[in-house]
Amino acid sequence: MSTPTRVVIAEDEAIIRLDLKELLEEEGYDVVAETGRGDEAIDLARQHKPDLAILDIKMPGVDGLEAARQISAERICAVLILTAFSQRDLIDQARDAGALAYLVKPFQRGDLIPAIEVAKARYAELTALEQEVDDLEEQLAARKAVDRAKGVLMDECDLEEGQAWRFLQATAMDRRVKIHEVARLVVEENLRPSAGE
Repeated sequence: MSTPTRVVIAEDEAIIRLDLKELLEEEGYDVVAETGRGDEAIDLARQHKPDLAILDIKMPGVDGLEAARQISAERICAVLILTAFSQRDLIDQARDAGALAYLVKPFQRGDLIPAIEVAKARYAELTALEQEVDDLEEQLAARKAVDRAKGVLMDECDLEEGQAWRFLQATAMDRRVKIHEVARLVVEENLRPSAGE
């Protein structure tokens, strides 16, 4: 059985907040925290690391757009804006602040759940893409380090490229570390083949 989606609610109208919490819990969501202030929403998101923050736009402290901006910038969770305002400029601002879904009050249960699921799915896609980019950047950095180390070995030890590569590979296997770690040792700590290698 999968764990329920964890949600932080930030809505300054207590009645709406209570109704929203009740509706979400009836649908199997876990409301881990709630507040009527935007600044507290940011703190609660940092503290609880929910899967989703549902934010109203007009709140004391900071507004929901600024809360969305900070929560999104820190990659804490998906953000859904739930507001009475449907002006195009606010929708654009919400999108630019990192909101992944936008729902106008009054809403129906049948509108809220799909909006939540869309926001969660978009957040999962963004997170996966960022991880892929990080992996690619790490691979590129490792490749550059290996090439730099091969160049050092070729220049200073008079090795051919294949010999330099085999030294890096054999040393990595012997030490049980990744080749780019050996490359770093060659460049930064003067690791060189012994006379017999």
